[in-house]
Amino acid sequence: MTAIKHALQRDIFTPNDERLLSIVNVCKAGKKKKNCFLCATVTTERPVQVKVVKVKKSDKGDFYKRQIAWALRDLAVVDAKDAIKENPEFDLHFEKIYKWVASSTAEKNTFISCIWKLNQRYLRKKIDFVNVSSQLLEESVPSGENQSVTGGDEEAVDEYQELNAREEQDIEIMMEGCEYAISNAEAFAEKLSRELQVLDGANIQSIMASEKQVNILMKLLDEALKEVDQIELKLSSYEEMLQSVKEQMDQISESNHLIHLSNTNNVKLLSEIEFLVNHMDLAKGHIKALQEGDLASSRGIEACTNAADALLQCMNVALRPGHDMLLAVKQQQQRFSDLREQFARRLASHLNNVFVQQGHDQSSTLAQHSVELTLPNHHPFHRDLLRYAKLMEWLKSTDYGKYEGLTKNYMDYLSRLYEREIKDFFEVAKIKMTGTTKESKKFGLHGSSGKLTGSTSSLNKLSVQSSGNRRSQSSSLLDMGNMSASDLDVADRTKFDKIFEQVLSELEPLCLAEQDFISKFFKLQQHQSMSGIMTEAEDLDGGTLSRHHNSATPQPVSSEKDMIRQMMIKIFRCIEPELNNLIALGDKIDSFNSLYMLVKMSHHVWTAQNVDPASFLSTTLGNVLVTVKRNFDKCISNQIRQMEEVKISKKSKVGILPFVAEFEEFAGLAESIFKNAERRGDLDKAYTKLIRGVFVNVEKVANESQKTPRDVVMMENFHHIFATLSRLKISCLEAEKKEAKQKYTDHLQSYVIYSLGQPLEKLNHFFEGVEARVAQGIREEEVSYQLAFNKQELRKVIKEYPGKEVKKGLDNLYKKVDKHLCEEENLLQVVWHSMQDEFIRQYKHFEGLIARCYPGSGVTMEFTIQDILDYFSSIAQSH
Repeated sequence: MTAIKHALQRDIFTPNDERLLSIVNVCKAGKKKKNCFLCATVTTERPVQVKVVKVKKSDKGDFYKRQIAWALRDLAVVDAKDAIKENPEFDLHFEKIYKWVASSTAEKNTFISCIWKLNQRYLRKKIDFVNVSSQLLEESVPSGENQSVTGGDEEAVDEYQELNAREEQDIEIMMEGCEYAISNAEAFAEKLSRELQVLDGANIQSIMASEKQVNILMKLLDEALKEVDQIELKLSSYEEMLQSVKEQMDQISESNHLIHLSNTNNVKLLSEIEFLVNHMDLAKGHIKALQEGDLASSRGIEACTNAADALLQCMNVALRPGHDMLLAVKQQQQRFSDLREQFARRLASHLNNVFVQQGHDQSSTLAQHSVELTLPNHHPFHRDLLRYAKLMEWLKSTDYGKYEGLTKNYMDYLSRLYEREIKDFFEVAKIKMTGTTKESKKFGLHGSSGKLTGSTSSLNKLSVQSSGNRRSQSSSLLDMGNMSASDLDVADRTKFDKIFEQVLSELEPLCLAEQDFISKFFKLQQHQSMSGIMTEAEDLDGGTLSRHHNSATPQPVSSEKDMIRQMMIKIFRCIEPELNNLIALGDKIDSFNSLYMLVKMSHHVWTAQNVDPASFLSTTLGNVLVTVKRNFDKCISNQIRQMEEVKISKKSKVGILPFVAEFEEFAGLAESIFKNAERRGDLDKAYTKLIRGVFVNVEKVANESQKTPRDVVMMENFHHIFATLSRLKISCLEAEKKEAKQKYTDHLQSYVIYSLGQPLEKLNHFFEGVEARVAQGIREEEVSYQLAFNKQELRKVIKEYPGKEVKKGLDNLYKKVDKHLCEEENLLQVVWHSMQDEFIRQYKHFEGLIARCYPGSGVTMEFTIQDILDYFSSIAQSH
């Protein structure tokens, strides 16, 4: 270990002007053992720096290298792990804890003892020693390897300096001059001592010889001391004079400082006063305007608005620290508060009076609108009130309680005014729809208020009765063999459509103008946002409907936009019930009116949602559209139910069924109404339901028919349906149109084949037997050898059908067909021509069988194809 210590001192620490005091061989605890050395060192230069250095052997050779160094002052704790038992482990707590295992407990103890002594001397006991034996912490340590660094000897070690090169050279020359310097060290030391004594004596003699020079030197020194005393006296006098000057300069400096401080304070005080005067001084003109300003004139309103803004700026000024403790500031703030309170009361009182006056003035104009289908114009009132918009904004920011009170009063006054106007407006609309006052009583209107009598349930009851009347009329028409007609003509429906459109056109600008006024007057922002907006009208055909039930019920206000909607709901709370009553009346007058209302209402809802999907108008019209759509669905359902309940007469022919004619009427009316409409999809769904009902019930009636053949009922009605769909060109019913044509063609062919089997019945039976024999495997030319089908039997059958008899049979057939077919559809000639073609086809078929089965027999029919054409033509012309 001593050799390693000297090697480390020479190679690592001496070049860095450091001295190695203690060393310990260690490795890290708990890891793969890689030995290294911890060294305690001090610097040779002052101030002394104490370090713990980690030295490791290089991997490339046998030399050592310095890896890391810690200052001893950074060491917080030395933990020896166990103060009693021998344990080579110990911890050093620098910026983190380093755990070491020494090669021996003795080395660990020696190293810790050295650290403790260095701590005592240089760090004044700043390091904590834990689990260390008290014996190691004593001041004196037994002589040994590290004795040079303990106790008082450490100072001697610190004073020790190594020989430089010149000193080593002198010693070598001296030792070379003495032959026994190495062999006899004591004799060499004694010789050196004698020579030193000789030198000391020479020095003393030299000093004694120079005593004369010393005396001279002492005399010179005394004279110099006297000069120094004189100089000190002069300096003392100078110092006293400078002291008085210094005191005067200090007084001047202090005076200048006080003057500067006073000026600074005055400037700051002036700045604060100017700030308060500029920002918290309200002009007398503004004060007068707030106290006495005329709120009725435009000039007075402008003066009050400017004064209110100035007051608000004074009240909202950002005071600097300490301003609020000034009495003048407190008084001014109190004065501002009193002015604000006084003006707010005056403004609120004036606006309340304006609201009340508006109700009285507007009521006087109701009479002139009572006979016209128009709503009073509120634009002049809005224009006058908008002059106060900035004052309302000021009131909203300064006294929200009074602002809220004004909002409530405005809604109360205006809701009563609008309720009177809107009810009178709807009364005029209902009278115009029904024609006269007597007719209006017929449909449930009475008195001057124009209110519908009865509840919604009674309206539904009346509607069912109306449907029942229509069914009874249809039944009677069936009995009479006539087509069903609509309850009212197209002119009445067009009139209703115009009135309903005018009602919506009057309501829409009224609501939009009021909403725009509320936003501007009450300073409420309207945000255009599509998120979260879903009315029932957008999901009419869904399984569940989330409808806004009582529109007048206020909902929690979460934003200014919600506040606008809530105000509109309260002001126009009567619009939705009045619209629903008007729709119920229109539905009672004519259920087909629901088509007009659905188109008009859908268009207005679409327009309103493009402007603002969350607005009151959009929501209200959307809710009303739900009612219209339900009435439309009910109209479709009633038509299907009427189809199912149709009863046909057993005594008269069926002809075109009433519900087929009604479908034609409905489709023609719907196509004219829904041209370029937004809700075409609703009509397409209704078409699909209706046409399916028509198809099913036509077949049902045909199966139940006793007077008219089934094929005739199917042929005529499906021909009528096909003609209707071809004329109207309804794209969603293309498949049904093809199906109707196919059914018409199939049943025409079936009827023709069935009817033609009767005039040549025996001939048909004969040739059916011939075909049966051929089908059994008999050759065609051998059929004539069959007893029942020989030539004689063929001639016998042919003779029973001479041309005269055939023409007579065809004439009877024409009369029978004429009885089966109805005049409205005009299919007699079509059927007769088809029978002609079928008859000729059968004739050619019979001739072909005769030629193949009876070759060379000379047997032919007693009439020709030309005869058949003449028969059919003459019969058609004779009838």
